[in-house]
Amino acid sequence: MSTEPPIYVTQPFLPPLEEFTPYLEQIWNSRILANNGPFHRELEQALGQYLGVEHISLFANGTLALVTALQALRITGEVITTPYSFVATSHSLLWNGVKPVFVDIDADSFNIDPTKIEAAITPQTTAIMPVHCYGRPCDVHAIQHIADNYNLKVIYDAAHAFGVNDADGTVLRHGDLSVLSFHATKVFNTFEGGAIICPDAKTKTRIDHLKNFGYVDEVTVVAPGINGKMNEFNAALGLLQLKYIDQAIAERQRIDAAYREQLAGIPGIRFLPAADVRTANFAYFPILVGAEYPLSRDELNDRLREHNIYARRYFYPLISDFPMYRGLPSARRENLPVATEMAFQVLCLPIYPALSGHDQERIINMILHP
Repeated sequence: MSTEPPIYVTQPFLPPLEEFTPYLEQIWNSRILANNGPFHRELEQALGQYLGVEHISLFANGTLALVTALQALRITGEVITTPYSFVATSHSLLWNGVKPVFVDIDADSFNIDPTKIEAAITPQTTAIMPVHCYGRPCDVHAIQHIADNYNLKVIYDAAHAFGVNDADGTVLRHGDLSVLSFHATKVFNTFEGGAIICPDAKTKTRIDHLKNFGYVDEVTVVAPGINGKMNEFNAALGLLQLKYIDQAIAERQRIDAAYREQLAGIPGIRFLPAADVRTANFAYFPILVGAEYPLSRDELNDRLREHNIYARRYFYPLISDFPMYRGLPSARRENLPVATEMAFQVLCLPIYPALSGHDQERIINMILHP
């Protein structure tokens, strides 16, 4: 085992501790810890301005936000989704008593393949839940066209897509709702947190009720809500993080560019095309390890770990391979050939603002000289 310090696939960006002290003092002095406190309200407004959205509702984490988004739109029956994601995507469906229906992904984007969606629609289908995987936007226009034709809702799991734009602005404006994660592994984090991007004030009001037990006031409950509120500590951290977010994304872009330059042309190593620096957030750097490379994906992963480099196989296994899903007809591997192949080849390399040039060289050399 290497004596070098460990390198993980991601590390949370943390602003200087001394800058957090005034926020802590204000929380301590006010004794307001939760329940739509001043920092909670301030962060909603600040994020709305930064992301280019008008209505945003903060949550304690992204999973609760997904669960609540489905509740808010009263989704039932079946929802078409991707098997290539973190399990929270489909778990949120099960928690709402909804049946996930998996369709394959596109080999060039890792996102749900719109050409496969229509064949999966049944009379029980009520919605589509795509994922902007690795922060790369889905084919939103094709998905919306299908949804409009069949009168389906669209909820985007946008956990990876903080600050991501397309030609017309933020990708968060697409679909009926978009859900963000602010987990510590994300580009923008509040330790734990999440948000729902709402299309209008009426929808935000319903979501705000649902995340606070359904309360409207002290004596009025209008929905069977949950406790999904973000607290003041997390909101304060988010306000401080937001001051540095452009710098953090720029550092990620630098690391992304270095990987591309130095890993280009290696037989058996493939990665996604370079993203537009004006619209991307460089959340992840996945590579695909093919048969032409001297090591298998798992052998390369083990070799990196022997040298204290902890890459991650995002996403392996597929969601559809887990016990609670693999009995579904749509979970059969023969129905998901692209997702299955990607899951057995993918390896996400470390990428985060504090990753030094020296540490990145260590990673690159391990791949260049297996």
